[in-house]
Amino acid sequence: MGLMDAQEYDPRPAQRRWRIIGIAVIAVLVVGLVWWFFRFYPEEQVINRFFQALERKDYDAAYALYNADPDWKQHPGKYDQYTQSQFLLDWGPSGDYGTINSHHVDCSIEPPRKAFYSPTGVIIVVTINNVSAKPLSMWVEKKSKTITLSPQEAVCGAPK
Repeated sequence: MGLMDAQEYDPRPAQRRWRIIGIAVIAVLVVGLVWWFFRFYPEEQVINRFFQALERKDYDAAYALYNADPDWKQHPGKYDQYTQSQFLLDWGPSGDYGTINSHHVDCSIEPPRKAFYSPTGVIIVVTINNVSAKPLSMWVEKKSKTITLSPQEAVCGAPK
């Protein structure tokens, strides 16, 4: 076969390769964006279920969600540090927020990582009863999904 007998150039394999590369890049970007926006979704759902239970005045269910233990009544001594009666004083009608009728999750923030320290939870900022002047920062542990008040105040949209 001589030089003049070579096959004619077919651009289709090169075009197909570039299309596959482009689709792969777009797919990776889409997956990355979806992950970024929903990375704290499980923790936000825990907070939503907690406040929905408070809105229904189902304080037993709210206390179970707070401790991430649906069988808390089987071993109430395990929660001597924060008893249900104290929980009712804090989150019941006589608590700081009164009767909770509505809530809105404003944002979710992971505390900044520091040398030799990786945060174990997420700060969820919640507006209660549409009172935007006093949003509440809640802490949700990533593994156990227990809820506490956040050790640090967080503001949505603020730099970390």
